[in-house]
Amino acid sequence: QVQLVESGGGLVQAGGSLRLSCVASGSIFTLNTMGWYRQAPGKQRELVATITSGGNTNYADSVKGRFSISRANAEKTVYLHMGSLKPEDTAVYYCKLQHTVGDFRTYWGQGTQVTVSS
Repeated sequence: QVQLVESGGGLVQAGGSLRLSCVASGSIFTLNTMGWYRQAPGKQRELVATITSGGNTNYADSVKGRFSISRANAEKTVYLHMGSLKPEDTAVYYCKLQHTVGDFRTYWGQGTQVTVSS
């Protein structure tokens, strides 16, 4: 019903930057929260950042001041601008969409690998 397609992952050196994109399609309710989560090997999936359809944001303490989440509602796209990257940021990054009206369903993207060297 809802599909999320991610792009922008890759290999980057410590201190560098990267931008992730996630495009949503399908039967999407206007009121929703989109966000990014990540999972490193041997660790639980954790929140990175979320943004509501109204533009309110929330960040994990570990990325605050380094990452920035934004969205373009008409294009149904969410971005994650990552700067000052650290090796600890290495993980599979997943895009999430949650409807805050209607069916209140949650949808996940396939994940994209981010690897930070050094």
